[in-house]
Amino acid sequence: MNHSWDVLDQYRGGLFEGTWPAILDLLSITKEKFPKRNGFTVFNPERTTLTWEEVWSEVRRLGSYLIEAGIKAEDKVVINGKNSPAWALSYFAALWAGAVVVPLDNQMPIDRVHALGEFVEASFVFADAAIINQLNTEAPWVKNLKGIVSLTNPTAAAVNYTTLRPKKMVERVKRTEHDLAAILFTSGTTGNEKGAMLTHGNLVSDVFQACDGIFLQISEVDVLYALLPLHHSYSCTAVLLESITHGSECVFGHDIVVSKMINDMKRGKITVFMGIPLLYNKILAGMMKQVRKKGVATYALIRTMMKVNGFFKKHLKWNPLRKSFDKLLLSKLGLDHNRICICGAGPLSPKVFTQYQQLGIDFIQGYGLTETAPILTLNPVSRFKVESVGLVFPLVDMIIADKDDSGVGEVRVKGPNVTSGYYKDPEHTAELFDEEGYLKTGDLGYLDKENYLYLKGRVKNVIVTEGGKNVYPEEIEDLFQLYDQVEQILIRGYQEEKDIPSELIEAVIYPSQEYFEGKEGEVQKELDRVITEVNQQLAAYKKITRLTIIDKPMDMTSTKKIKRNKVTV
Repeated sequence: MNHSWDVLDQYRGGLFEGTWPAILDLLSITKEKFPKRNGFTVFNPERTTLTWEEVWSEVRRLGSYLIEAGIKAEDKVVINGKNSPAWALSYFAALWAGAVVVPLDNQMPIDRVHALGEFVEASFVFADAAIINQLNTEAPWVKNLKGIVSLTNPTAAAVNYTTLRPKKMVERVKRTEHDLAAILFTSGTTGNEKGAMLTHGNLVSDVFQACDGIFLQISEVDVLYALLPLHHSYSCTAVLLESITHGSECVFGHDIVVSKMINDMKRGKITVFMGIPLLYNKILAGMMKQVRKKGVATYALIRTMMKVNGFFKKHLKWNPLRKSFDKLLLSKLGLDHNRICICGAGPLSPKVFTQYQQLGIDFIQGYGLTETAPILTLNPVSRFKVESVGLVFPLVDMIIADKDDSGVGEVRVKGPNVTSGYYKDPEHTAELFDEEGYLKTGDLGYLDKENYLYLKGRVKNVIVTEGGKNVYPEEIEDLFQLYDQVEQILIRGYQEEKDIPSELIEAVIYPSQEYFEGKEGEVQKELDRVITEVNQQLAAYKKITRLTIIDKPMDMTSTKKIKRNKVTV
């Protein structure tokens, strides 16, 4: 059987030794194969593009500067900024010097930036000017830095990255698959960050598994869109590292703002789009809202066309109405050049999944963790299962531990993309693995006979009802994804009587401000109606029995997951 990584055989023993190359080996191969093809592009607002040859040259310049500044192998280089070509160049420049990249969330409070910078003993910082201006330059770890460089405007403490000029260009520090490439801090919905250590082999093996066999097919003619924050493993691996592996153009988006996204998608002619459930829900809701405005007849016609196209696409592998949808709907969102959408960082409602498929877009879901570089499963385009988060990757050994009567248990994994543990944190590292060496994901699910994974929820979020039944909050939350009235929802258990340990089901909802504008008096009535509709789809023990409406949004991670532990109402 042929695998995507077979292409590496011609370079093994020359460019690299061992099973997997280092990350910069991939960039080197692409620079040689596609020197004049577009590499990195940004619209700000004018189009700026670097070819792969120019990307390599810029990485060499910045990497040589770092070496000249005293950065050595294993030193930690912090990157903290919005998505941009500069962010990516600094990432690869750090690897050029043999350093370990420490990407931080640019929305992180400055006290956490200080805490993590000190914790990893950072040697160098690349950051946006807005972040640099907040740094306490008298902090010991900041004073010990070998340099601070701005990815945007120059500041009193930092020059802009474009002005760095090394005295001479220096060859890159060679690294192997076993060397540490990055420390990725989990954004986490439950507390303090933990730094997952990922080697070059962890990351590269995941990149190749994602494009193996029936999974993704990506080539140099594709255009990928880095919209989700690059400090997050999903975006960094599935967009940035896939781009340098296949020579695909990478377009950088600054913010998850729909108007800017549409502009980038149209001008960049994006072919592969990776997003999160919240984003896909908003795109679909906005699209169907515009269709409804054209009247009942038009809406009915479009929905009928979607169902017909979905039938042909699913059963005959034929997409007869895609061009019609491109003209009528998708071109207005910049999706008319798109051939595949991928959803990660959370489960998507099967209804949403199905509607994108009906529109003629190959739409698939995946699943993974920061600690697994991150992807573990992906739905094949030709053999997708709507309810599943995908087929287990070929080199991943996945088991379901501690199964209940229905076969649901904790998902546990081994594989070349799995972290060795958390940086300077032996206690949490020990808790991460079971006695057989499997990483405990903390997610509950089951595998079918074909090795497709179905998720139920998080171990720590399970609600136990009076009859001893398990209720998974995430399953109920997913049913609200297409309701325009609901901006945020959190399902949790509550005790009606303190001396009875069983729980009932509560919905905490932050209503959509846009939907209820001018209709503030209808919020309770409308949400009660929504709850009633959802309850009709649920078994008796899962039904929502209490609704709490809040007037402020709940805190979320950078991938738009609610920080459950921060909800205090």
